[in-house]
Amino acid sequence: MNTRYYSTLHLLNSSTVVAISGILRLHVAFLFAGLDPLIGVYFAYGMIVYATYTLDRALGCEEDAINRSELIGANKRIGILACIGAFFTGFILLARENIYLASLFPLVTGYIYSQGISFRTYSLKLKGGTGRKNAVIGLTWGGSIALIVSRWNSDTLTLVSIFLFFGLKLFINSTLFDFKDVEGDLRAGIRTLPIYLGEPITRRLLLGVCILLHTIMAVSVMVGKIRPEVAILFCSFLFGITFISVYSISFEKHAVGIKKYFRVIMVAGEIPLALISRSVLAGFFS
Repeated sequence: MNTRYYSTLHLLNSSTVVAISGILRLHVAFLFAGLDPLIGVYFAYGMIVYATYTLDRALGCEEDAINRSELIGANKRIGILACIGAFFTGFILLARENIYLASLFPLVTGYIYSQGISFRTYSLKLKGGTGRKNAVIGLTWGGSIALIVSRWNSDTLTLVSIFLFFGLKLFINSTLFDFKDVEGDLRAGIRTLPIYLGEPITRRLLLGVCILLHTIMAVSVMVGKIRPEVAILFCSFLFGITFISVYSISFEKHAVGIKKYFRVIMVAGEIPLALISRSVLAGFFS
């Protein structure tokens, strides 16, 4: 198979899993807020997520060339066209529900994150080290999901709880993913949290964030600001603690067999398993 063709397919498919994850995360947010499912809105958000992440990979920078070598040589024009098509599909579907900012916020933030903007002597690029990148990822996910939910639920504390849940979860996950990319980030001169703080301190920081997050969610349940989705919150805590405790730079380097997929399973498998567990529990107690 032609290498350029193969790399382009990788580029087009590289954001599919994260787009599906976006759909499932929005569904979980709807459950927390006590809203009925809206498949069209879920699909629209998936398209926005796909466009945002594919744009970042199509406009990859120096560390991306090292960390995602399978995308080298991909036809970036095709990737950008796919982004445009996905974005406008999502934008139009959300606009039908009078939702606009939630479409623009991730894509604009994603562009500034990847490429930055410049005006005369001033420049701003969100992609960087010491947690800045991770904070932007968390803010984008938490903010865009909370914006969509706010169309049907305007309770401030409910929206804050949803924002923190997804924002801090993605902060944790993206920081753990930095363990995998240490080599490329070092070559590019980017000091991510694992590089800046070291692995042990980063791990303790993430454990603290995870415990704090689920304490906040427990309080939100007790005061009636989010629905008591016990299976989802339990799976979230279990997966979070396991991921933080087990995954490491050494683990990634020496992983063989099914261990190679541990990182993907921890991120992509959490919500499906949580939703399955929720359905089983609902059937058991019905």
